[in-house]
Amino acid sequence: MSLNKVILIGNVGKDPDVRYFDSGAAVANFPLATSERGYTLANGTVVPERTEWHNIVVRRDLVSFVEKWVRKGSGLYVEGKIRTRSYDDQSGVKRYVTEIHADRVEFYSTGSRPADSGQSGSMNANAMGQGQQSQPNPMAAAPGYQQPTATRTESFAEPNAEDDLPF
Repeated sequence: MSLNKVILIGNVGKDPDVRYFDSGAAVANFPLATSERGYTLANGTVVPERTEWHNIVVRRDLVSFVEKWVRKGSGLYVEGKIRTRSYDDQSGVKRYVTEIHADRVEFYSTGSRPADSGQSGSMNANAMGQGQQSQPNPMAAAPGYQQPTATRTESFAEPNAEDDLPF
Protein backbone atom coordinates (compact mmCIF):
# COMPACT_ATOMS: atom_id res chain seq x y z
CA MET A 1 0.00 0.00 0.00
CA SER A 2 1.20 3.53 -0.67
CA LEU A 3 -0.07 7.04 -0.04
CA ASN A 4 0.67 10.30 -1.83
CA LYS A 5 -0.89 13.11 0.20
CA VAL A 6 0.33 16.56 1.05
CA ILE A 7 -1.19 19.18 3.37
CA LEU A 8 0.04 22.76 3.15
CA ILE A 9 -0.93 25.92 4.99
CA GLY A 10 0.54 29.08 3.55
CA ASN A 11 0.09 32.32 1.65
CA VAL A 12 -0.50 32.77 -2.06
CA GLY A 13 2.48 34.40 -3.79
CA LYS A 14 0.66 35.89 -6.81
CA ASP A 15 -2.82 35.97 -8.30
CA PRO A 16 -3.76 32.62 -9.87
CA ASP A 17 -3.12 32.09 -13.57
CA VAL A 18 -6.29 30.51 -15.00
CA ARG A 19 -6.33 28.91 -18.47
CA TYR A 20 -9.31 27.53 -20.36
CA PHE A 21 -9.01 24.89 -23.08
CA ASP A 22 -11.14 24.24 -26.19
CA SER A 23 -12.49 21.10 -24.53
CA GLY A 24 -14.06 23.25 -21.79
CA ALA A 25 -11.57 22.11 -19.16
CA ALA A 26 -9.75 24.69 -17.06
CA VAL A 27 -6.62 24.75 -14.92
CA ALA A 28 -5.37 27.29 -12.39
CA ASN A 29 -1.76 27.65 -11.20
CA PHE A 30 -0.36 29.73 -8.37
CA PRO A 31 2.63 29.68 -6.00
CA LEU A 32 2.07 29.03 -2.28
CA ALA A 33 4.65 30.01 0.34
CA THR A 34 5.09 28.05 3.57
CA SER A 35 7.49 29.28 6.24
CA GLU A 36 9.27 27.82 9.23
CA ARG A 37 10.10 30.28 11.97
CA GLY A 38 13.66 31.18 12.70
CA TYR A 39 15.12 30.27 16.08
CA THR A 40 18.27 30.36 18.18
CA LEU A 41 19.97 27.16 19.38
CA ALA A 42 21.20 26.74 22.96
CA ASN A 43 24.78 27.40 21.81
CA GLY A 44 23.74 30.77 20.32
CA THR A 45 23.60 29.72 16.68
CA VAL A 46 20.85 31.60 14.87
CA VAL A 47 18.79 29.55 12.40
CA PRO A 48 16.98 31.97 10.04
CA GLU A 49 13.38 31.70 8.88
CA ARG A 50 13.02 29.36 5.91
CA THR A 51 10.40 29.83 3.22
CA GLU A 52 9.50 27.10 0.71
CA TRP A 53 7.60 27.86 -2.49
CA HIS A 54 5.16 25.27 -3.85
CA ASN A 55 3.61 25.20 -7.34
CA ILE A 56 -0.12 24.54 -6.88
CA VAL A 57 -2.20 23.14 -9.77
CA VAL A 58 -6.00 23.22 -9.50
CA ARG A 59 -8.37 21.47 -11.93
CA ARG A 60 -12.07 20.70 -12.40
CA ASP A 61 -14.68 22.39 -10.18
CA LEU A 62 -12.09 24.02 -7.89
CA VAL A 63 -10.92 26.32 -10.69
CA SER A 64 -13.99 28.56 -10.49
CA PHE A 65 -13.53 28.94 -6.73
CA VAL A 66 -9.84 29.81 -7.12
CA GLU A 67 -10.51 32.23 -9.98
CA LYS A 68 -13.24 34.06 -8.08
CA TRP A 69 -11.84 34.22 -4.56
CA VAL A 70 -8.10 33.49 -4.29
CA ARG A 71 -5.74 36.48 -4.53
CA LYS A 72 -2.11 37.26 -3.76
CA GLY A 73 -1.64 37.15 0.02
CA SER A 74 -4.63 34.88 0.70
CA GLY A 75 -4.04 32.36 3.48
CA LEU A 76 -4.90 28.89 2.18
CA TYR A 77 -5.18 25.32 3.38
CA VAL A 78 -4.36 22.99 0.47
CA GLU A 79 -4.63 19.20 0.32
CA GLY A 80 -3.38 17.31 -2.68
CA LYS A 81 -0.85 15.01 -4.28
CA ILE A 82 2.80 15.57 -5.20
CA ARG A 83 3.50 15.11 -8.89
CA THR A 84 6.78 15.54 -10.73
CA ARG A 85 6.94 16.05 -14.47
CA SER A 86 9.82 16.61 -16.84
CA TYR A 87 10.29 18.54 -20.06
CA ASP A 88 13.12 19.57 -22.37
CA ASP A 89 13.86 23.29 -22.37
CA GLN A 90 14.79 25.33 -25.48
CA SER A 91 18.44 24.28 -25.26
CA GLY A 92 17.54 20.58 -24.96
CA VAL A 93 18.26 20.25 -21.23
CA LYS A 94 15.85 18.01 -19.34
CA ARG A 95 14.10 19.97 -16.56
CA TYR A 96 11.98 18.66 -13.70
CA VAL A 97 9.05 20.42 -12.05
CA THR A 98 7.43 19.32 -8.81
CA GLU A 99 3.80 20.39 -8.37
CA ILE A 100 1.02 19.94 -5.85
CA HIS A 101 -2.19 18.85 -7.60
CA ALA A 102 -4.85 20.18 -5.24
CA ASP A 103 -7.88 18.09 -4.29
CA ARG A 104 -9.09 20.56 -1.64
CA VAL A 105 -8.59 24.30 -1.21
CA GLU A 106 -9.92 26.34 1.72
CA PHE A 107 -9.24 29.74 3.18
CA TYR A 108 -7.16 29.66 6.32
CA SER A 109 -6.45 32.45 8.76
CA THR A 110 -3.42 32.11 11.00
CA GLY A 111 -4.52 35.06 13.12
CA SER A 112 -1.27 36.90 12.44
CA ARG A 113 -2.78 38.76 9.48
CA PRO A 114 -6.10 40.56 9.38
CA ALA A 115 -8.67 38.70 7.32
CA ASP A 116 -9.36 40.18 3.91
CA SER A 117 -12.84 41.62 4.30
CA GLY A 118 -13.55 41.24 0.58
CA GLN A 119 -13.34 37.46 0.72
CA SER A 120 -15.66 34.86 2.13
CA GLY A 121 -13.10 33.27 4.42
CA SER A 122 -15.39 30.52 5.67
CA MET A 123 -16.09 29.00 2.26
CA ASN A 124 -14.83 25.50 1.55
CA ALA A 125 -13.84 24.96 -2.07
CA ASN A 126 -15.23 21.42 -2.08
CA ALA A 127 -18.53 22.62 -0.66
CA MET A 128 -18.96 25.48 -3.12
CA GLY A 129 -22.56 25.55 -4.28
CA GLN A 130 -23.66 23.11 -1.58
CA GLY A 131 -24.19 25.73 1.13
CA GLN A 132 -21.68 24.16 3.50
CA GLN A 133 -19.08 26.10 5.46
CA SER A 134 -15.78 25.07 6.95
CA GLN A 135 -15.43 24.25 10.62
CA PRO A 136 -14.81 27.10 13.09
CA ASN A 137 -11.31 27.50 14.44
CA PRO A 138 -11.15 25.49 17.70
CA MET A 139 -8.01 27.38 18.73
CA ALA A 140 -9.87 30.68 19.00
CA ALA A 141 -11.07 31.47 22.50
CA ALA A 142 -14.76 32.14 22.90
CA PRO A 143 -15.50 35.66 24.16
CA GLY A 144 -16.30 35.75 27.83
CA TYR A 145 -14.85 32.30 28.45
CA GLN A 146 -12.88 31.91 31.65
CA GLN A 147 -10.65 28.93 32.46
CA PRO A 148 -12.14 27.01 35.41
CA THR A 149 -9.99 26.93 38.52
CA ALA A 150 -9.28 23.69 40.31
CA THR A 151 -10.77 23.33 43.78
CA ARG A 152 -9.38 21.00 46.37
CA THR A 153 -11.85 18.62 47.92
CA GLU A 154 -11.40 16.55 51.06
CA SER A 155 -11.39 13.26 49.12
CA PHE A 156 -8.09 14.28 47.54
CA ALA A 157 -6.54 15.77 50.65
CA GLU A 158 -4.96 12.53 51.90
CA PRO A 159 -3.82 9.55 49.83
CA ASN A 160 -5.84 6.39 50.20
CA ALA A 161 -3.66 3.50 51.45
CA GLU A 162 -5.85 0.92 49.69
CA ASP A 163 -5.31 2.53 46.32
CA ASP A 164 -1.62 2.05 45.55
CA LEU A 165 -1.85 1.42 41.83
CA PRO A 166 1.44 2.12 40.02
CA PHE A 167 -0.21 4.24 37.31
